[in-house]
Amino acid sequence: MKAVVLHAAGDIRIEERPEPPAPGRGEVRLRVTRAGLCGTDVSEYTAGPMMTPLKTRHPNSGVLGPVVLGHEFIGVVDSGGESFAVGDRVAAGAGVWCENCSWCRRGQTNLCESYWTYGLSADGGLTQQITVPEAMLHPIAPHVADDNAALAQPVAVGLHAVDRSRVRPGDVVVVHGAGAIGSFVIAGLKAAGAGVIIAVDIDDGRLETAAKLGADVTVDASSTDPLEVVRELTGSALADVTVEASGVPDGLSRVQRLTRRGGTVLLVGLPKGEVSFTANDLILREIDVMTTVAHVCDQNLPAALALLAERDLASLLVERVVPLDRVVEDAFMPLAGGTARGKFLVNPRELS
Repeated sequence: MKAVVLHAAGDIRIEERPEPPAPGRGEVRLRVTRAGLCGTDVSEYTAGPMMTPLKTRHPNSGVLGPVVLGHEFIGVVDSGGESFAVGDRVAAGAGVWCENCSWCRRGQTNLCESYWTYGLSADGGLTQQITVPEAMLHPIAPHVADDNAALAQPVAVGLHAVDRSRVRPGDVVVVHGAGAIGSFVIAGLKAAGAGVIIAVDIDDGRLETAAKLGADVTVDASSTDPLEVVRELTGSALADVTVEASGVPDGLSRVQRLTRRGGTVLLVGLPKGEVSFTANDLILREIDVMTTVAHVCDQNLPAALALLAERDLASLLVERVVPLDRVVEDAFMPLAGGTARGKFLVNPRELS
């Protein structure tokens, strides 16, 4: 079978790989029908290894690369399984947890002490078949198209972020950075009943998409100070929740000035440099600073699939579906070059 294999930064190859092993107890083998690409995949391609174990064996998965990428994937059950039948369509959470450590017992499976991820810590879903644990799979509703269902994992990440933000119905929320993860957070905030969602970015296309996803107000920060917009909407109260999803080094300082006394700042984007902020202001105005990573599979993945059963997010977010053997030229290169305008999906069953 063919797979998309990362060997080093700038070195991705379409290779023949052996078929995955027959499923053992608690496992199923999937025929992958769609896989999504995200910023992490692109970072591994342009500057890796950052998360993939290409030089050092991963301590939890035990894998030493090269690595098949792809941590956003769906498929059809091909064999094995106790909870699913052959032919069932399922979405994968990609993360693997132990169920026994103190974090798992608290329900924080995304923080499991032995957590690892298909497509980053071990061979993932940018291939034609894969054997995975049943525990990380959830069923896809029959009427949900593959392109839409393929967004389940990143939507789950967005929903976990919304949970961590502690947003309440009616809250005024600012999302700073309306790129990939920011878009999924906006969709989650809309579903959670946020009062007014303000999307801030410097890209007109992203802001247009944000409005379609549910942002009530969009702000081009290259020409307008977001603080002026927030004050106009709230008076001196400012925003109840601010979400920093851009990853810029001064992102925290940018959003804290938009946050009301007693409000919440949620950090989503991963900065590449040191983060700057004014601690005294956070303390004296008693602003909570929260963080978020990945998702809690059993909670957030079913919620994501339920949201996708109600909304066709693919029509708003997916730019193109590419064949497996064209993924470098038609997906990784435009994403790395900054010319992509939306989400890229891969159809492993299609070859050019």
